[in-house]
Amino acid sequence: MSLLFPAPEPVLAPTSDGHLFPVRRLFCIGRNYAAHAREMGMDPDREAPFYFTKWAEAVVPSGTTICYPPLTSNLHYEAELVVAIGRGGRNIDPAQALSHVYGYATGLDMTRRDLQFEARDKGRPWDTGKNFEQAAPLGLIHPASETGHPTAGSIRLTVNGEVRQDGDLAEMIWPVADIIAYVSQAYRLEPGDLIYTGTPAGVGPVTPEDEIVVSIAGLSDTRITIGPRAES
Repeated sequence: MSLLFPAPEPVLAPTSDGHLFPVRRLFCIGRNYAAHAREMGMDPDREAPFYFTKWAEAVVPSGTTICYPPLTSNLHYEAELVVAIGRGGRNIDPAQALSHVYGYATGLDMTRRDLQFEARDKGRPWDTGKNFEQAAPLGLIHPASETGHPTAGSIRLTVNGEVRQDGDLAEMIWPVADIIAYVSQAYRLEPGDLIYTGTPAGVGPVTPEDEIVVSIAGLSDTRITIGPRAES
């Protein structure tokens, strides 16, 4: 049998040592920094992690000019530490979870905040607010053999050179090992999966021509520019 139309090209994310990481799925952890939970109007108590997903096709590399997406007038940035899974597993023990990590990167969880809040207020899924084209910019993936497993260090975001987010990885409510273990209870994690681990306080809107830079200690920056509004 023949294909009815060409199969989509795989999404390949570059690594710092010259390889390509085939992206499979994105799991995005919500409200993993207490100060951000408060600015979203939520209780920051250490409840079980929750997460949403994005398509692999949402990933775009650092240096991309992304379209201002349709259906929104309130596009927000969220700076994140991204975990790249290199070894699969289900019901992973937290004590062994870091052995499943290939590496780490900086990234952005771009959000149509007005659509997210509208869905939240109606008790509906967040898909339209979170999962859209070019919504997951990603920096170079650095192997853990190069960086170790970061548990502390600066995570910062600037817009046009002005600092908007300025936190520390040590402020995460749920550390990377616990996140991996929790997600693996519901899904078998596979090589190629990415976990966006949450954002510190200071999220806010951007407009066309703004330049966003995400910096995390020990990792390459993610740098994007907001382009013109996409056609609806």
